[in-house]
Amino acid sequence: MDLNLKDKLVVVTGGGAGIGAGITEVLAEEGARVAILSRSEPERDWMRKTGAAFFRVELGDEAACQAAVRRVREGHGAVHGLVNNAGANDGVGLGQGAAAFRTSLDQNLVHYFTMVEAVAEDLKATKGAIVNITSKTALTGQGGTSAYIAAKAAQLGLTREWAVDFLPHGVRVNAIVVAEVMTPLYRRWLATMPDPDGALEEITRRIPLGQRMTTAREIADTCAFLLSERASHTTGQWLFPDGGYTHLDRAIGR
Repeated sequence: MDLNLKDKLVVVTGGGAGIGAGITEVLAEEGARVAILSRSEPERDWMRKTGAAFFRVELGDEAACQAAVRRVREGHGAVHGLVNNAGANDGVGLGQGAAAFRTSLDQNLVHYFTMVEAVAEDLKATKGAIVNITSKTALTGQGGTSAYIAAKAAQLGLTREWAVDFLPHGVRVNAIVVAEVMTPLYRRWLATMPDPDGALEEITRRIPLGQRMTTAREIADTCAFLLSERASHTTGQWLFPDGGYTHLDRAIGR
């Protein structure tokens, strides 16, 4: 299926690692031009393979984000798509104070808003699309990570708010709700468990469809579809490519 993304410019925050890297790879396969905004430069050979451009930026810095988008535009033209992806479950919970809570929101939420403001006029001109990558923890909770959950829940609300804001301009805004995907961050979280292998086995056993983790590729394929004209009448939606983990009774996977 041709998604008609050839030569269209897509900005992906955190697009050089984990789910973001998977999104960059799939977009490159579809012929899109990808601009990665992140504090860490991806591996050079991988960059050459994907053809992605890298712009180093601290996403928590509003002025730096705006400057990075200007550099993207000057070097590559108008932005057609934005994937808000960067963030990390930093474990900032109750008992750690409001200052830590605010810092976490800057790292996990505020740059979603900053990036949308920075590319809004481009998206209106190109009738492009926004995809917000968020987490099932926004709906299920997790425990011990209040700030991250607040950020993820806000991303869901903003997806619908921005879908309304952009309706007159033909810009679509959707969210992908990620559940259990094996990424470097996920592996590090598992490593904190007393029995990482046992914990992983228990998690996968509870994923209804196939009793397996969702792959980064499956998230990336969903993202590419949402950015494309094939999703031309889809906006304000939360998509759950998670093997039924969030909404189906996990007991059925036993």
